[in-house]
Formats: sequence, structure tokens, C-alpha cells
Amino acid sequence: MTLRLLLNNGTSSSSSHFRKLLQASTCGVCLKIENTLTKHSCNVSTWTPFAAAFNTKPQRKMNFSLKKETTGLFGIPELKDHTGFYLLQQAAEEKVEKLLEEASSPQRNRKIVTVFDELSDTLCRVADLSDFVRVSHPNKDVAHAAEETCIALSSLVEKLNTNVSLHNSLLNVLLEGDTVPTDDVDQRVAELFMFDFEQSGIDLEDEQRENFVKLNEKIHMLGTFFQRGCQKPVGIPKTNLPENLRHVFGYDGNNVMVTGLFSDHYSSLVREAAYRIFLHPDPHQSEILDYLLTARNQLAKLVGFETYSHRANKGTMIENPENIVQFLDLLAQHLKSRSEDDFKAMLQLKQEQESGAKEIMPWDPPYLSALGRQKRSTMSNMDSLPYFSLGCVMEGLNQLFQCLFAVSLQHVQLSPGEAWTEDIYKLAVIHRSEGVIGYIYCDFFERCGKPNQDCHFTIQGGRCRDDGSYQLPVVVLQLSLAGPRASSLPALLSPGNVDNLFHEFGHAMHSMLGRTRYQHVTGTRCSTDFAEVPSVLMEYFASEPRVRVPQ
Repeated sequence: MTLRLLLNNGTSSSSSHFRKLLQASTCGVCLKIENTLTKHSCNVSTWTPFAAAFNTKPQRKMNFSLKKETTGLFGIPELKDHTGFYLLQQAAEEKVEKLLEEASSPQRNRKIVTVFDELSDTLCRVADLSDFVRVSHPNKDVAHAAEETCIALSSLVEKLNTNVSLHNSLLNVLLEGDTVPTDDVDQRVAELFMFDFEQSGIDLEDEQRENFVKLNEKIHMLGTFFQRGCQKPVGIPKTNLPENLRHVFGYDGNNVMVTGLFSDHYSSLVREAAYRIFLHPDPHQSEILDYLLTARNQLAKLVGFETYSHRANKGTMIENPENIVQFLDLLAQHLKSRSEDDFKAMLQLKQEQESGAKEIMPWDPPYLSALGRQKRSTMSNMDSLPYFSLGCVMEGLNQLFQCLFAVSLQHVQLSPGEAWTEDIYKLAVIHRSEGVIGYIYCDFFERCGKPNQDCHFTIQGGRCRDDGSYQLPVVVLQLSLAGPRASSLPALLSPGNVDNLFHEFGHAMHSMLGRTRYQHVTGTRCSTDFAEVPSVLMEYFASEPRVRVPQ
């Protein structure tokens, strides 16, 4: 399939200079806006309503209700404030008790796998939501309540995975068949539920199973603490940093605060300072990591695995750590000469900027790699920015999905209280014949305290309900894009930003299009190593010259 390139659905420029710039860009999704950031001047064309929505940063919606009522976070009535997490947790725990009774009841009239999937869905819809909110919500009370709920439900999940009565109910069905007619799909999903039991050491003695649950709780807690420590800014007295570097970083009193690696900064001194400060050994973090690795090893040994890696990779496509090492060694062997060429090229680039440079330092490759790509494309990031407004790239994705999957993206207005911060977009994913098949919340812009990583979060998985309706998937895409530089300008993306956006939308569409019978296997709920396949494939569409926005 080859689609024809147009710029923002407008007429294309006839200037040869503009055509050369266009041919040098890495993606056909371009924007003709008045260029105030570079020396190139472009014509203005009309944005589609969808592109216009993303070229305007969302603002707080006025609540004209006399009662000033809100819908609650993600439209969930209980989540109008942080206390709602405790209500959701309590309701989930009560429903779990009823489902446990149904699973072991001789009068059960539903498939055992249906009961198990509803049990899983009941816990996941609260735990997954809480897991997202605890790391992303700017309100500390809300984030803390979400974290407590997440920890409590994670503990409950491990208790269920070591519940002998629940295991026996599933085992009897797998060995003798269900009292309700089943098919191959039911059988396969039931086997996956049994796999979870086996991973949790269901055959252990009572005391060992209790130890397993305690170790899992410890691992989850330590992992949370370690992850939180990885994201926090690192401060040093400003007197410890040369005066000519201080202005790059933020201040907290007399301390300079380094929030990340600044790996794309043009100054090697800034990159070095950020690298050394942000990654400086932290005794507290090291202690947490030691405890975490010890607990993981103990858990793996407890359930009969040689290492934690053996347990974590069982059930994936690559199966075990030995295959991983073999694959990486093979990859290193075949890529050695190419990587040596790349390092030579990077050193040459560095020497062009610093005549005395002798070697590539750990803080250099991200910046020099980006610089090398820019030189090959004959267009710098700054030069390419005007062609990649957020709205135009989103319109390109929208039209690409229409061609590939017969689905379109539609911007939806958020209700008061539905989002966790002001600058959130909500999308309905609409199939050409089936209508709305899911929702995507887009948390695209950087803000203070927000994790500096691109992520896909499942809030609610899709599944068939007993009444014949389909529970629509809901996900969040989280990026760290720089916001618009002025109210009259849209957010502009670098080619790397475009790649990341396409990658995360690969995850989102995996969730939207994976319309499985059971939520336990929907979308990205699959083998960990396979989960990246759709997203990596989407990256190729961003840089494929044949992919163009249709007329």
C-alpha cells in the first residue's frame, strides 16, 4: 500500500527549496505553519478539526453545573477524591469473595474460566488503575491512596495464586472437563491461569506458600521504593558545580537540582555533569536494590527455579536466560564491525566539536548518535520541527489507522474531574463498522514530578460480558513532550519524538484491536517479549518513505 503525501491536507508548495526540505524529512506527516523557529518560511494550510485539537494545548474545562459536580477520575464516580480508592478496593474484595464461592460451588452454572476471568478483571480494573495513578497523579494524597490500594490488591492476587481450593477447582476442570460446554479458547485460557498457579508454587507446603506471599509483598514494596528513588531529582550544593554550568539546572535553595541525564544537550560538560550527578552512587538505593535482588532470588528458589530470571522468562517466546545470552552474544558478534564503525563516526563528530577529544564517554552516544542522524538527513532537529506539529503527526496516525485497520481516532471532550491534570487529551477509537471499540487518554506533556519516560498503561482490559456486551478497553499513553513555546504555536516534535509517539500508539492499538473473549489475554496482556512487537512495527511506519498522508 502506497499513500500519497499531502501537507496537512492542504496544497503543497511549488518551491524546489521546500521540496528538498520535505524529501529530507524522515516522515511524510508534515505541517505548513508560519515558521518562527528557523530560517525557513513555510506556507499556512488549514488544519483538520482533529489536528487542530492537538495543536491547541488542552485547558481546564469550565464547570457550569450549579452543584459543581464532577464525574470522578476516568469517569468513575467513586474517584471524586482520594478516599474513593478505598471504596473501590473494598468493593473489589467483596466481589472476589463471591466469585471464590462461585468457583468452588457444585451449583456453578458458568464456565470456570469465565469465573476466573471475572475474578482477574475485578482485581485488574482497580489494581492497574491504581498503579498508573500512584506514579502519575500530581496530588500526593491521591497518589498515596492509589499506592496503598495497589499494594493491598497485589498482595491479594498472590494469596489467590496460592489458594489451594481455587487451584483444585481449576485443576478438576482441566483434568475432567467442565460441567458447562467449553471450546479450545476456554481450554487455552484455563491453562494460562494454571500457569500462574504453578509460578506461585501452588504445590508447596502451607508454611512455604505463606512465605511465598510474604516475599512477593516484599518484592513489590522494594520495587516501588527503588523505582521512586530512580526518578527523584538529585541535588548538590551549587558551589560544587562550576558557575558556567549552574544556569542549565534548576535550583532548590543553595542546591542545584539535576532531574535527568540531559543526554541531548549540545555541551559535553553539561552532559558529563548531569551524568555524574544524577547517576552518582546512592547508598540507600544500593541497599534497596540488594534487598530486592535477594528477595527475588529467595522467591525463585522457593518455587523450584534456578534463578529469578528463569522464573521471569518461563512462558515467554525466548523461554530462558540461556537463550537470551545466546541471542545477545550472536547479535554482538554480527554487529561488532558495524558498532565499531559507528563509534569511529561518533568520535569524529566529537572531535569536530572538541579538537582534543580522544574517546567516547558514557554520556556521549545519545547526543552524538542524534547528531549523526541529523547530518545524514541534511536536516537538523531544529530545522525539522516546523514539519512535525503534534496535531499534524496525530492526523497522520489517524489516517494511517484508517488505511491499516479501518479505525479512526476522534477527539472527545473530557468531563470535569475525569483527568488527573489539565493538559490531557481523550480519544475514542472508532471502527468503520463496529463503532467505538475503546478509549485512549493522552498524557503527552512534561510537568514537574511526572516520570520522565514514555509508557503505555492499561486502565481497563477488553472482554465479553455475560450479557453479550463488550467491555471496552481503556489505556493511557504517557510521553514527555515539550509543550508549545507560545499560545499561538502548537507543540513541535523532533523525529525522535515522532518515533516514540508511533511506538506508544503501537501499544495502544494492540490494546484496542485485541478484542478477545477474556481480558486475561487481551491486548498487551501477552508474553512480555511479544508485547513490544506491534509497537516496534509501528516505528517503521514513521520512517518508511512510502508511507504518506492520503489526499
